[in-house]
Amino acid sequence: MKTLKQILFKRKQGRLIKFFKKLVPLWLVIIFTIDSLALGALTDQMIMRRQVNRLRRQLTEIKNPELLVKEATAQVLPSGGYVTSLKWGDIGKKLVDSGAIDAEKFKQIHKSDIDGRADLDILNGNSNKPIAINENNSRLVVNLLWALGLINKSKVLDEGPMVSDRSKLGNFASTGGWTLGKKTAVELYSSQEIIPLTPQQQEMVKKIAENVYRPCCGNATAFPDCNHGMAALAYIELAVSAGLSEKQIYKDILALNSFWFPDTYVEMAVYFQKQQGISWDKVDPRVALSKDYSSAQGAARINQAIQGVPGIQSRGGSCGA
Repeated sequence: MKTLKQILFKRKQGRLIKFFKKLVPLWLVIIFTIDSLALGALTDQMIMRRQVNRLRRQLTEIKNPELLVKEATAQVLPSGGYVTSLKWGDIGKKLVDSGAIDAEKFKQIHKSDIDGRADLDILNGNSNKPIAINENNSRLVVNLLWALGLINKSKVLDEGPMVSDRSKLGNFASTGGWTLGKKTAVELYSSQEIIPLTPQQQEMVKKIAENVYRPCCGNATAFPDCNHGMAALAYIELAVSAGLSEKQIYKDILALNSFWFPDTYVEMAVYFQKQQGISWDKVDPRVALSKDYSSAQGAARINQAIQGVPGIQSRGGSCGA
């Protein structure tokens, strides 16, 4: 026989059940249940669709590696070129006035360049043109920056490995190879402050230069013994002076290197995609420019790793402008 306490508890429980039934109708519970099931199914479907699309892309690359090379080339060497946030301004005029560039010699050597002729007005100064590079003007860009890197007063040049034996200073490709000035390369070497840099900025330039390599040499930009090394040093100096972030500077240098060494960096893009599953636009520029990848040794290792991929044109890196 139920006690009075049990009877009262049962009545109270019944009233609570009726209250919650009114508060949350059965039809609403059913709808919530259906929606939850539908959402779970939709999530599973989306995950499955992503997996299928990823597999399709992988199969396409395996069946058609030429497509992979084509896509890599478009990313590394965009048809519109690469435009930095910096402008030439009076740099060209300063290089002419300082004797780092002989305007007539310079114009003569670039008169056959497709875009070079149009850009020669940079030498007159007051240029609003951005520092930009493409397949047609890459030689002009490397030569302008080469002259700038050679003459600009720099801690990298004054205290780095270039001057370990000053009697041999004129024997490097970046010095002995410069014939477009009104003075010798040794006379020009770190002689004028074209780009003003504070001691702190000089240190930042050195730090970045030590981490940037190029595939024609085994040396970092802190040892700019070739034209591309000297040109990269000049761009780093310009970018640091302008207050660009390290991240942006590495990105810009990678773009310059890519147009100076197109085959090498297309190979690198293919390597990252095939070996690591990373598309070129997701590759960290600092990693790509490191000794492991952008030095002559690193580039050779990558070249070996992708041998046999149809569509790859391997001609190797060169210091030729």
